Amino acid sequence: MRYETIKVSEAGRVATVTLARPDVRNAFNETTIAELTTAFEWLDAHEGVRAIVLAAEGAAFCAGADLNWMKKMAGYSDDENRADARKLARMLEAIHRCGKPVIARVHGDAYAGGVGLVAAADIAIAADGVKFCLSEARLGLIPATIAPYVVRAMGERAARRYFTTAEVFDSARAASLGFIHDAVPADALDETVAKLAATLVANGPDAVKACKRLVADVAGRALDATLIEQTAGWIAKTRAGAEAREGIASFLEKRTPSWRE
Repeated sequence: MRYETIKVSEAGRVATVTLARPDVRNAFNETTIAELTTAFEWLDAHEGVRAIVLAAEGAAFCAGADLNWMKKMAGYSDDENRADARKLARMLEAIHRCGKPVIARVHGDAYAGGVGLVAAADIAIAADGVKFCLSEARLGLIPATIAPYVVRAMGERAARRYFTTAEVFDSARAASLGFIHDAVPADALDETVAKLAATLVANGPDAVKACKRLVADVAGRALDATLIEQTAGWIAKTRAGAEAREGIASFLEKRTPSWRE
């Protein structure tokens, strides 16, 4: 498949989706949004891929919306704005709901919608000194479409501050908030991401996919009898599955499980 604004590559069981508009700091437009949506939906169905890295070329990770695209949007009707926002929402959903775990490799600054891309990933690793900014309020806008992902990633309290102030915060602060998982030296970023990807690939692919669903299903729910019964049902069903049987058998027999071969 050919793309104009992104690149998609595979190495072993790991796919890398790379934002490839370094001349505009990887700001996205309608083409980028459509291509990211297509790429993640395709990779979700790709049986040969078990983990995905979201990366970028150039100095920045993603500067948010492209200025020329923003100029075009300024003349949109309400219906056109809604349709446009739905496309962005679908892209974020394609990343977030992808059955394969997604690692955001954040080597450079992420602003506005770029913060949303990081938040939509399952795991986020950033280089030391990377800057983040939810800058929408500076332009009289709000980070509405990315909000469900950003609030889940950094928490409501932090979101209240950074949504309203549009302050810049660095990767150390992002890690302290839980928005990213780790801030590492720039020269250790690739190794860190590669090790995480290898760890994900080594696990049972069905189990990894089910773990993503599990987190989504239990997050924020009351710990009541209904949830307890549901979790009991989920583990019972999983134990009876072929992958779990193979995993347990390989452990007891001290051999490599079939999915690692």
